[in-house]
Order: sequence, then C-alpha cells, then structure tokens
Amino acid sequence: MTARCRACSGAVLHTVLDLGTVPAADDFPPAGLPVTPAETTHPLRMVRCPHCELAQLAEDDTVAAEPRGVEPRALRDQAADAIARVDAAGLLRGHTVIEFGSPHGGSWLPVLAERGCTEADAARADLVVDCFGIMHEPDQRAAFAARAAATAPDGLLLLQFHSLAAIVAQRQWNALRHGHFAYYSLHALSLALTAAGMGVTAAWEFDLYGGTVLVAARRSPTEPDRAVREILARERELVTPESLHRLQRFVDDHVRALRNWLIDAAAAGQRVYAYGAASRAVALLSLAGAHQGLVAGVADAAPAKRGRRMPGTDIPIISPQDLIAAAPDRVLLTLPDLLDEVSTELPELDGRWFVDDPCGPRRGSK
Repeated sequence: MTARCRACSGAVLHTVLDLGTVPAADDFPPAGLPVTPAETTHPLRMVRCPHCELAQLAEDDTVAAEPRGVEPRALRDQAADAIARVDAAGLLRGHTVIEFGSPHGGSWLPVLAERGCTEADAARADLVVDCFGIMHEPDQRAAFAARAAATAPDGLLLLQFHSLAAIVAQRQWNALRHGHFAYYSLHALSLALTAAGMGVTAAWEFDLYGGTVLVAARRSPTEPDRAVREILARERELVTPESLHRLQRFVDDHVRALRNWLIDAAAAGQRVYAYGAASRAVALLSLAGAHQGLVAGVADAAPAKRGRRMPGTDIPIISPQDLIAAAPDRVLLTLPDLLDEVSTELPELDGRWFVDDPCGPRRGSK
C-alpha cells in the first residue's frame, strides 16, 4: 500500500473508488487450471491526493505478467494522427528521439522514422515520447523526472494519457486496474511536470478510449495554448471530489446491468460470447459473476492469450476464427474502440455486436 502520494509525497490520501478484491488484471491462467478463491483476493482501490490532485492506485500486490496483447489498429492510427498534429503545429523539430514505452506495446518510432527521426544514442534527445507508459510507474515523481532529464534543453516532451475527465464523464470505473498507478487530469499532470522543471505548452484531444489527451512540454516557460486552457476549464467542472466519488455508484449500476443482460440472453436461449480479453474486462466479468454458462468464450486477437481463461472465471479465451465458427447470437465487445476494426475483419458477425456500456450493453453500429 502506498502511504504517501506517488507524485508529491503528500501524507493525506482520500479513497474515491474501492472495488474490494478482484483478480489480477494481467494474469490469464491456463484454461485447464481450475478457478481458485485465491484468484480474486487482490485489493483494487483508487485514492486521490488533495495537494497535487493526482488520482492513483492505492496498492498493488500483483506481479506484472509478460504482456500478451496485440496492438490494435485504432492505436496505430491514433499515433500517426497525433504525430501529424504535432508536426502541423510546427513543434516536431530535431532529429533524435527517445521513447518511454508502454508495457502494453505499441510504438511511435516507426512513424517518427518516416519523418527523419532516429533513436538517440545518448542520454538526451530532441524529442521524448511517452504514450500511455508513465501511468505504469509506481514512483510518479521519479518517472516525471526521468522523462524531463531525457529531454534536451531545447527539446520537446510528448506525453499521452487517458483523461481522468473522460473516465468520470463516461463512468469508466473499470479503467482502474492493477499496474496502472496514476490517472491524470491535465491539471495534476501539469503540476507533476512543473515539479520536474517543465511546463505544458500545447495539448490535443483524441477519442481513443473515450478521451485521451496528448501534451507537449518544454523546459523554457511559454504561454499554454488555447486547447490547454479549454481542457483545464472543462476539468474544473468535471473532475471534482464529488464526481470522483460517484464512480463508486456506477460500479454497482454497470455490474447489475451486465449481469441482467447476460441472464436475459441465457433465458431466451441465446448464446453469448465476448470479444476482447482486455484488462478492463477482468474486474467487470468477475464482479458480474460471469461464467461459461453466461459467456461461452472471449475471443482475442493475441495468440498468446489463447488456451487461457479470463481471471477469476472459467471462461476460455479463443481465437476470432473460433468465435465465427461458434455462430454466437450475441457478441459483447469489451473495448468499444475496436468496433470499426472487428466489424471490418469479422463481417460474418454483422448485426451481432453489442458494445459494453455502463448503462448496459448496447447494439454496436459503426
């Protein structure tokens, strides 16, 4: 358990979301291994520091497993879009780059190489990139300091993060997971960067994951652009202690809605499968009491996950081809961002997609 704030070492932390004990988010046991009560004994709780306002993981008694996922097309497309926007703003200067990667995979280096950037062979670079990587660092103060230290004096630091404002506005309580140690508002991120000797100068918003923000930061102080000011103003309305506490109520509503949907489908004789053995689906399926009688299988594009099962359940992970062969009546898509991609790649399942939603699964449409 963290006794102090991961960013500012503040001694007072307030709990805003407590999921009790759930399975580890990235530990997918072999399908033949029986489910044990010990699988669901890992505390999962979000706390917030009133001083620097960072929302963060309170404790993590899990051991990070080797990443097994496959980078989705939506993430690759968004990376190209992000770099194009930074370039259009005239900020993509210099020729060397250092990337702080995410354990989930995905890299901006191939796209940057097309624009003439090469990986730095020194401790500093003209451009430092972190796309969803920094949230995986238990020591947030040290993580921001490391990225600042890697940025050349006149260089640019690009940080992309899943917006806490989006998490609150879209009731994404299941964004909370083991291994994700921080959940950023732009305000909290700006304070952490300031403590590391850098300042935010520009920002861009994307629809990925329901709302992500890319910021550009420099050492020399400059006036933040209009987008930064607008995001901060919106956050003042959306991210409050009261709104964060409402996430707790959304947990019960979401779990109940999914459970009822699954039970109704089973009662109607409909066979339900899911697509996306994602970390955010782990706590949801476990808390909903899902089992193979309600969800016959979860398909995933990652070969390394097949032959395994969803943590805390007996639901096997299968291939997309096996999903097609099963001819399900309904397919629950656990990651809404994948709808366009899976609809295109799996046309045989047209009309059967249902997107997971906090108010209950809704029929998917591109």
